[in-house]
Amino acid sequence: MTEAVPEYKAALVFEAVDRESALDIMARLIEHRRNGTTDLADEQRREPIANYLDHDLWEREIKEIFHAIPLPVATSAELPSVGDFKAMRVVGREIVIVRAKDGTVNAMLNVCRHRSMKLVPEGCGSARRFTCGYHSWTYDTDGLLTGVPGEDTFGPVDREENSLVRLACDERAGIIFVCLTPGREIDLDAWLGDALPLLEQLGLDKTHHFSTRELAGPNWKVTVDGYLEGYHFSSLHANTVALTNYSNMAAFDSYGPHMRHVFALKSIDRFLDLPRDEWEPAEALGLVYWIFPGMAIAGGWRERTVVSIMLPGDSWAESMTRQTVLLRHAPQTPEELLEAERTAEWFYAAFRDEDYTAQTEVMNGLSSLADKDMLIGRNEPGVQHVHATIDRLTS
Repeated sequence: MTEAVPEYKAALVFEAVDRESALDIMARLIEHRRNGTTDLADEQRREPIANYLDHDLWEREIKEIFHAIPLPVATSAELPSVGDFKAMRVVGREIVIVRAKDGTVNAMLNVCRHRSMKLVPEGCGSARRFTCGYHSWTYDTDGLLTGVPGEDTFGPVDREENSLVRLACDERAGIIFVCLTPGREIDLDAWLGDALPLLEQLGLDKTHHFSTRELAGPNWKVTVDGYLEGYHFSSLHANTVALTNYSNMAAFDSYGPHMRHVFALKSIDRFLDLPRDEWEPAEALGLVYWIFPGMAIAGGWRERTVVSIMLPGDSWAESMTRQTVLLRHAPQTPEELLEAERTAEWFYAAFRDEDYTAQTEVMNGLSSLADKDMLIGRNEPGVQHVHATIDRLTS
């Protein structure tokens, strides 16, 4: 674990935020700080532990949630130029997303139509065409089949019928969404609803991609639960997150299936006795947006933003998180580069060594209490909300 805590520096993007709304959030947290309180759900929730262990339920969650909804898979900053692509495995599907000539993003199954070989190796790059390494069938960045070597001996191949399988794809607020079921359309504006204007204020579409790293984790719901409350800060993160954040002190708001957590930074104490017009929300609030089912955007009002996309793996017991650091501009000096590297390493190490280690131990313990319930506290409204959303979408 790196020792240096990242510097929390407000970004110019905060000027685009509705200041009065930000001050209203800060007022809630100042009252919580004075009273030692936090936002609360109406009551506790009992979640059957069997719901974490049920393989059939996991299959339904994959089919009815992850293969059905607009799924956040990447940030726009990862594909800044025409021809830039990212190939990855997402919830059992091999996909490739690519910035098209018209500036939009295409999404396709990353599978050659000849022998079903994975077309593009996992990772990022830039290309004008994709060529399969098996028999050199070639496709353009719209997925159209453009080349079949030895077609005079292979036989005629219908180009349109044998092009890459397209997936519905759309982009909002600097986030790329894909539906993993071919032929299924998405209405992204309706899906994001009231969360969309708040996400647009973050200005993620104007950021610079600094790094992306992967974290393997346990069952997706076990992993998600750890993102959605600050009750654990003082115990699990005593030497990391709790150095800058108050534990068990947050403002919670939901927007359909999505939500916003705002945690009280310890720097909020500087503003307790100041008038409202002298408050600086970007310096005192830890802002985290959660896009269902598994995207956390932390630090959206700052110079450095950490985006975590957490998705199930190939089995019920696995998940994979891609953690991305976005900057307001590319590092211009050695000092800026060092601070960006510190931020990336600090967040990655904190999640790996603390959150994901704890969640693995949770996973190890679940089967011993398979006939019991997990008690989710009133002070964990985000955890309650995500489970209520899962129930609604799979009912």
